[in-house]
Amino acid sequence: ASSLMGWQRLRFEITEDASPGVDGSRHAYTPTLGAFTAVIGVAGDIMIPEDRLRTAMLMSAQGRCVLEDELDKMLGRPWDEELEPFRYAGDGAPVRWLHAAV
Repeated sequence: ASSLMGWQRLRFEITEDASPGVDGSRHAYTPTLGAFTAVIGVAGDIMIPEDRLRTAMLMSAQGRCVLEDELDKMLGRPWDEELEPFRYAGDGAPVRWLHAAV
């Protein structure tokens, strides 16, 4: 994932499934949002550390953020929304051709 981030205009998502005794991970990157990384549990859920939740709750109580927005970021929602058009593939699916201008 770190090597791919060097390609400034590239969008990507890499997932590693959990295996016995090891949590999985998800890495996403878009040029507008930057990098997102999350730990994925055996059931496929994003695992958010308790300290991150407590910090978001404190910041919200202090009026420094909107709690729902912080939770959306922790869950990767902005990255999901930006990457969704690139995920669908199948017979007859519309194709989006990407071209680079030099």
